[in-house]
Amino acid sequence: MLTTLEKLIFVLTVLATLGSGLIAGVFFIFSVAVMRALERVPGGMAAMQSINLIIINPMFLGVFLGTALLCIVLGVASVFHWEWAGSGWSLAGCLLYLGGCIGVTMVFNVPMNNALAAADPARPQGQQVWANYLRNWTFWNHIRTGASLGASAGFVWAASAAF
Repeated sequence: MLTTLEKLIFVLTVLATLGSGLIAGVFFIFSVAVMRALERVPGGMAAMQSINLIIINPMFLGVFLGTALLCIVLGVASVFHWEWAGSGWSLAGCLLYLGGCIGVTMVFNVPMNNALAAADPARPQGQQVWANYLRNWTFWNHIRTGASLGASAGFVWAASAAF
């Protein structure tokens, strides 16, 4: 029989599973389709500049940062309740999401987004920024995709261990 706290942690784990899975899906579609499409069309750079502005909205940030907040809570619970079934999987999911998704975003993708925002698509220097962006941003996006998907899998294992 699960305690009230364990039931709460289970619900938070399910929410973290959904959040990290949803973010993995967003990153995945950028890696396999959106970036390739933007590379092929005139105006792709300007389109990505617009995407980078539009993505900063309450819905995306709510899932992206809300999942990070869930990971902090679940990570602390995992450390302080290591005896709970699935604590190791939960902690692994938290670390993957916080490091591989949030950390990579802040250290690599956001600075590249800022550089792209400052670049002029009509100038050769701006096109050079775009060429580097396509290669490097997409590489780090692949890392974020894998980390978010791995986090989601960790949370599934953690939740299933409770039963």
